[in-house]
Amino acid sequence: MSTAAYRQQPEQPTGRAQLSLGIAAARNLATTTKTVPQMQGVSSRWLLRMLPWVEVKGGAYRVNRRLVYEVGDGRVTFVKEGTAVRVVPAELGELPLLRGFDDDEALRALADRCRKQQYGPGQVIAEQGGAVDHVYLIVHGKVEKAGTGPYGEETRRGVLSDGGFFGGQAVAEEPGEWEFTARAMTACTVLALPRAAYEEVAARNEQLRDHVRRREDDRARPQNKKGEANIALASGHTGEPVLPGTFVDYELAPREYELSVAQTILRVHSRVADLYNDPMDQIEQQLRLTIEALRERQESELVNNPEFGLLHNADHSQRISTHSGPPTPDDMDELLSMRRGTKAFFAHPRAISAFARECNKRGLSFDSAEVGGHAIPAWRGVPILPCGKIPVSDDGTSAILAMRLGEAEEGVVGLRQTGIPDEYEPGLNVRFMGINDQALISYLVSTYYSAAVLVPDALGVLENVEVFHSPS
Repeated sequence: MSTAAYRQQPEQPTGRAQLSLGIAAARNLATTTKTVPQMQGVSSRWLLRMLPWVEVKGGAYRVNRRLVYEVGDGRVTFVKEGTAVRVVPAELGELPLLRGFDDDEALRALADRCRKQQYGPGQVIAEQGGAVDHVYLIVHGKVEKAGTGPYGEETRRGVLSDGGFFGGQAVAEEPGEWEFTARAMTACTVLALPRAAYEEVAARNEQLRDHVRRREDDRARPQNKKGEANIALASGHTGEPVLPGTFVDYELAPREYELSVAQTILRVHSRVADLYNDPMDQIEQQLRLTIEALRERQESELVNNPEFGLLHNADHSQRISTHSGPPTPDDMDELLSMRRGTKAFFAHPRAISAFARECNKRGLSFDSAEVGGHAIPAWRGVPILPCGKIPVSDDGTSAILAMRLGEAEEGVVGLRQTGIPDEYEPGLNVRFMGINDQALISYLVSTYYSAAVLVPDALGVLENVEVFHSPS
């Protein structure tokens, strides 16, 4: 019957006797079908699913590595006061030749001699072939390193952004020449430390000069392209030459990861636990939702914790910046090329969407990879897994992680200890704490975890990923 025809039907006369039981009254006798309590804060938690979990007895995990002479360049931190900006003196210890130098007075003197400079897009900061006479610290902006190819064409050798630096060899005894041209891609604020200022400080501080010499000696020792102490070998020989003797040197102070903890106290009134358990156990449902929240916090900590979080523990040599802002296929290819056996990308859903837009502009489409029975978008056969715990800053930038996984592959691993008292799930226990004088039953719910990067190139980060949709 049409709506118009329905409206033409006569209404039930007022005062007419009801001929059957009403719905509202009938529902008083009916049983309501209920769901278990629902929770919006539950995510897919792909990081927890994908990490290979290593059993850690004793609560600590030591990562032994070969001795490395040349530590990769780090990032420096700045303090801003209005329009003024200065480098934190201790952060100058991130320069390769100053790594490990801890004389606060000398570092403060060097920091005081850094001068602020501004560059516009396209301006040259340092010219290839010129003498290295400054250390440049990037406060804000993007700087492109450009070189010359075999046929004289210009090639891009990388992009530096906030906290990056170049020209660290300016403090060496023989600084040499610039091997690339540094050019501002955006408006840049830079702190420059002249070599003359360093020499002025070093002339009064013998400890600084000795430290730099030792670091130069370390850099001159035989080492592979990763900076590890070389293993002497012979190959391609004939006859009976004297073979080289060798040994593999180890780090003297390897890093140890201690298991972290996320905890809460779950309280349930005894009256609720006694009387309101049908058809669902109240304590069980309270515990289920509490564990979901703990697992969400666990994944967030594995990404963002300043001590062991993956965003903070990626080696600086494995961090690259996007070339134009949003993540492009070129950026993802560069990130992929920095390690062998990349097993997964992890990105905020908005970063995945931004990458999809860039692919659409070029007429490209994602691959597909099957992970745990799910069809997941992939790039070059490597799945791109969503991880909402990777932050998106107020200015619309995020990061994309790429990682190799597992102990056997010298990759990234999750750490936990199973078999703990009152274990409820692997690495998570629920311990009864008693009933207080207010009849509240208390349970301590704890989960223990951490993550370790076994070698630096196991984890890479694409930084400054712009996720906001800009009009074309």
